[in-house]
Amino acid sequence: MPEWLMRDDNYIPSEDDISFIDKSIKGILKILSIIKIKDNTLSGFIYEINPLLKLISVITIILLSSLSKNLYFIFCILVYYMLVLSSLQAEDIIDILKVSMVVPIFTAIILIPSILMGNTKSSIAIIIKVFTAVISVNIMSHTTKNEYIIKSFKALFIPNIFILTFHITIKYIQILSNASIEMLTALKLKSIGKNENKFRSLHQIMGVLFLKSKYMAEDTYEAMICRGFTGEYDYPMNFSWCIKDFIFILVNLFFIIVFFMC
Repeated sequence: MPEWLMRDDNYIPSEDDISFIDKSIKGILKILSIIKIKDNTLSGFIYEINPLLKLISVITIILLSSLSKNLYFIFCILVYYMLVLSSLQAEDIIDILKVSMVVPIFTAIILIPSILMGNTKSSIAIIIKVFTAVISVNIMSHTTKNEYIIKSFKALFIPNIFILTFHITIKYIQILSNASIEMLTALKLKSIGKNENKFRSLHQIMGVLFLKSKYMAEDTYEAMICRGFTGEYDYPMNFSWCIKDFIFILVNLFFIIVFFMC
């Protein structure tokens, strides 16, 4: 037997910081948690509202707040959404606030010159309008399943190409995110010693994901042609109605009336 086989191997790989892989995995999981399909067991007033009504309400409130020049009316809408937000599950409240605070803060930074020039009232109104729009969309996305949002789009006669693109995008984000998590986990398990080219590995993963998405898009297109897809996007409507829906309608009618009275 060769002598080198008899010698003890005392190789100890140098330690390396692989936190970038963990941070990447956590970031992807965070994205998946935002678009995940909600559980039907969630209870609460806003969770049980008809998805079609929620979509119409979001569009209406955003339009009213955008067109309104009355700061008190905008504050009323903000207070309303704060009350709605307080009725949600604790984890949903945290997720919504984290996402919703970024855009208004960015808007406030952009409007600093306007505030310094004396346009304080208008700048505050713009910030509140942006915050209201973002938080309303986030509340809907966190309290409504993706398939119900798609059905609501169909009920509002949104073009089929838009609904199809939205649906496929959601599915592809989930599929490609899962694939990237698997590749990052494999990279972490196979990393031994110190790696000086961490970002090169991420670039390679991004390249693989790009090729994977390209091939998947081609396969999806060919499958749609083989199945005779003509551009019509059929989605059955089976929404149910309850007393909470009518209360929700009255609340939105109140804001419409107040808007025209201001």
